[in-house]
Amino acid sequence: MHDQRTVRELARQYDRLAGQYDAAMDRIERWLLGDWRAWAAHQAIGWTLEIAIGTGRTLPSYRPGIVLIGIDVSLGMLRVAHRRARAHGRPVTLLRADAQALPLRDASVDTVLSILSLCTIPDDQQALREAYRVLRPGGRLILVEHVRSDRRLLGLAQRLIEPLSVRFAHDHLAREPLPMVVANGFQVLQEQRRLAGIVQRILAVKPS
Repeated sequence: MHDQRTVRELARQYDRLAGQYDAAMDRIERWLLGDWRAWAAHQAIGWTLEIAIGTGRTLPSYRPGIVLIGIDVSLGMLRVAHRRARAHGRPVTLLRADAQALPLRDASVDTVLSILSLCTIPDDQQALREAYRVLRPGGRLILVEHVRSDRRLLGLAQRLIEPLSVRFAHDHLAREPLPMVVANGFQVLQEQRRLAGIVQRILAVKPS
């Protein structure tokens, strides 16, 4: 059973941040992600679940025809996402929910997408298991995450700093999702890193 207290703390943290989140991310996202958010949205097909959708920063990038569901633990973030969806004319179903216990049926979506969320979800492995469960056979898992660098000294520095980042921001700096994606049964089609290896994108599928 995952840590409900940590989930509640995360919800409160992001409720507090919701009003300032976009202004803060606008300053750093181009440096951190480049065009990878748009890349992720363009890989989505069919019924798409975006976990930890936050303020809906991916919404304008989805192609027409995508049927979109977005979840987040923070009502404050979801309110901002709702306003963004209306401003862009982007239909989306927004739900307050936990990526570790998705309120969806088995094999019910074609795509699960996560951008900068596995670093804060308390049990990232459980989130990946849930993603596998709700995906249809042949469905896509799309990740853009900040991860432990594959450069030894930088990766070591991330490990040293991580206890503080987890304590004060619930932010795991040194997670490595790729091995977990494989361990949970996905077939990896693409993997790429940028920014000295601290940002990684992964496109994987649930085998048919």
